Amino acid sequence: MMRRILKWIGIALAVVVVAALAVAFWKRDDIARLMAVNTLFTEDKIVGNFSNMQGAFHSAAMDKGPGPVSPLPASPRPLALSPDMEAWIDDHDVTALVVLDGTEVMFEGYYLGTQAEDLRISWSVAKSFLSALLGVVVADGDIAALTDPVTKYAPALAGSAYDGVTVEDVLTMSSGVAFDEDYLDYDSDINKMGRTLALGGSMDDFAASLTTRFTTPGTQFQYVSIDTHVLGMVIRGATGRSVPDLLQEKIITPLGLEADPYYVTDGHGVAFVLGGLNLRTRDYARFGAMIANEGRWQGIQVVPEGWIETATTAQANTMPGRTQYGYQWWIPQGFSGAEVLARGVYDQFIYIDRDRDIVIAINSAHRGFREPGVQARNEAMMQTIADAVANR
Repeated sequence: MMRRILKWIGIALAVVVVAALAVAFWKRDDIARLMAVNTLFTEDKIVGNFSNMQGAFHSAAMDKGPGPVSPLPASPRPLALSPDMEAWIDDHDVTALVVLDGTEVMFEGYYLGTQAEDLRISWSVAKSFLSALLGVVVADGDIAALTDPVTKYAPALAGSAYDGVTVEDVLTMSSGVAFDEDYLDYDSDINKMGRTLALGGSMDDFAASLTTRFTTPGTQFQYVSIDTHVLGMVIRGATGRSVPDLLQEKIITPLGLEADPYYVTDGHGVAFVLGGLNLRTRDYARFGAMIANEGRWQGIQVVPEGWIETATTAQANTMPGRTQYGYQWWIPQGFSGAEVLARGVYDQFIYIDRDRDIVIAINSAHRGFREPGVQARNEAMMQTIADAVANR
């Protein structure tokens, strides 16, 4: 009797092991992605990961278009870095730095073993690309008014915390939706969202699952990254097209990029519009140069000039004396009205000085980006570099 029981126990264990192996094989890609995400920011992997995000996430390839690459000629009088600039590059784990005066390359450098050809993750710099795309969509008449509720274009959000929020509310990060953006807290909303993305879940469903507000929509600025995903839902609902497809046609192709970009996506093929765009650093600079030229590039009005002016002007109800926010663009304290910043975590930047037609594109893998004083030092260094270009 005992022998028979042991035999059945052995068979049962074998079945469990086989089932576990089958599930592991079936879910091997999801498991690999989750493991990659869990080591995405570790010290020994972060630099390589930031140039190879398609290895950790689902992704959607984009086509830069059939046209020629737009020229960015090297300046006959390039910028020489000062010791302070070189120290900043080392201290902040900068991986790429491209500085433009108009369309002339004043400086170009790649660090920590990266190459000019790398497609680097934008993180929240992607938000400013989406802002530009929205300007085109509004000009095309697909969105009637920024005061429209987001549910008009994204009905899946009915009944969620976004019910009653306007398009302009999410543009200015003023939705009032409660969302914990603490990257260092495993259980924060931003990290739950990251795991949803990595495991092939639905970002739309994640946004619709949010049910709590901390304040009335439109009354207070609070940086809530999922607001930008909702903006993407609005664009998709208004146009009936995907964001990669639209961005490719309306923004990417006219810019004449050097390499095909790609978006990180969720498991349903929906672009991670709040931070998943990947380009070469020179191509980030091209986008910045177009913005600096009031939306024009190579004789084409890519983004309406009026939209650029409005989007890069303070629009959100921020605290007095603090960094201001436009339509997915930053205007830090101490910046002039001509300066504007696209900014992403781990120190990704596109700095634009429209008066002096200077653009600085920066990619980094700086794990200390949230330490006190880091952001102020970054902003001061960008202004220092811009001054050096203007005064050379």
